Amino acid sequence: MQRVFQLSVSSVYPLYVQKVERKGRTVAELDRVISWLTSFDSVHVHELLDAGTTFQDFFAQASLNPNASKITGVICGIRVEDIEDPLTQQIRYLDKLVDELAQGKDIEKILRR
Repeated sequence: MQRVFQLSVSSVYPLYVQKVERKGRTVAELDRVISWLTSFDSVHVHELLDAGTTFQDFFAQASLNPNASKITGVICGIRVEDIEDPLTQQIRYLDKLVDELAQGKDIEKILRR
């Protein structure tokens, strides 16, 4: 997982965009989900993407949403709520939200209000 920590978020973001757009969702919805999780506004998210920020630095700067712990389910065969390493769990939270968006889940349910 250490290798993933050093990946730039901008190297994965286009894959997130492809995934959600293939399913009829928008980049604005993707950015909204990322903003909800990290407390970054869309402009700041894109500044971090442009800067080549790693996942490690991205989440170090983020203020994780207090409801992030309500994100549950399986990503890559592992339950996100059972992941012990905080950074790994945060990355998987993001993956889970992107999956839910691509699956057509209602945005208000994704945002766990």
